[in-house]
Amino acid sequence: MATNEVFRDADHLTLPVLAGVKSGDPVKVGSLVGVAQTDRDTDGTATVWLKGGHRLTVTGAVTNVGDPIYITAAGALNVTPTDNTLFGHALETKAAAASEIVVRIARV
Repeated sequence: MATNEVFRDADHLTLPVLAGVKSGDPVKVGSLVGVAQTDRDTDGTATVWLKGGHRLTVTGAVTNVGDPIYITAAGALNVTPTDNTLFGHALETKAAAASEIVVRIARV
């Protein structure tokens, strides 16, 4: 049996996040993407869930369930791949205005 395991699943971790991150915000930490479960602490970290489906605000039209959703460097979600990182996949459709849909976090 391996004795070097630190996390069994590593799906809920305390990670450094951008200033101003609040519980429920989408976050990007390096290549990791997830949703903050706690507000950013004074040490600059928050508990982040790296899997699951979350109701989040996305800008841009989502025409199909399964369409990719991207996160900007500032932590905003949209449907534009250019200069952004894959965050997850839409589980609902919506019009172009910024509104909430359920997004499944991508596991890369």
